[in-house]
Amino acid sequence: MATPNYSYEKRQKELAKKRKKEEKLKRKAEGKPDDAADEGEQTPDTQADGQPGLPPTESSI
Repeated sequence: MATPNYSYEKRQKELAKKRKKEEKLKRKAEGKPDDAADEGEQTPDTQADGQPGLPPTESSI
């Protein structure tokens, strides 16, 4: 039976970690947020430009 090559596994882990770190730095340099899911979310009282909106008043109805 062959013995496990722990140094190979360790090297692969290190390379994956390095790749992930470089991708994160690249995204950060491009100015994109890390979590793309939060990108389009807005609260109901927030306008499209990100400024807080005023709640509707009874006189405007």
